[in-house]
Amino acid sequence: QVQLVESGGGLVQAGGSLRLSCAASGRTFSDHAMGWFRQALGKEREFVAGITWSGSGTRYVGAVEGRFTISRDNVKKTVSLQMNSLKPDDTAVYYCAARRDLSRIILTGRDEYPYWGQGTQVTVSS
Repeated sequence: QVQLVESGGGLVQAGGSLRLSCAASGRTFSDHAMGWFRQALGKEREFVAGITWSGSGTRYVGAVEGRFTISRDNVKKTVSLQMNSLKPDDTAVYYCAARRDLSRIILTGRDEYPYWGQGTQVTVSS
């Protein structure tokens, strides 16, 4: 069982940066692949970025490639999402998610992740 709590959201102007953090509790964090998803108003929740249990592999949706960076610290039990060059289209509630997975595969389907945080709002003004 993993409990997740996100932080770091807020209001930022277009072109600015934010860093989201997700703190996990539970003894088996390092057994879990982690993902960041987002849900804009009136839209489906979508995959943004994922990272393998070891941190050696990452995957991004095309819209954020080159602007966002996902990372993790298995000692501190945290996963972060550094978001640069933010655009108004990045406005959404961002969720941290986890799935127990010791492979090198990063899944993008929301149904693949059984553990979720409560979300943190990111608003990018133009």
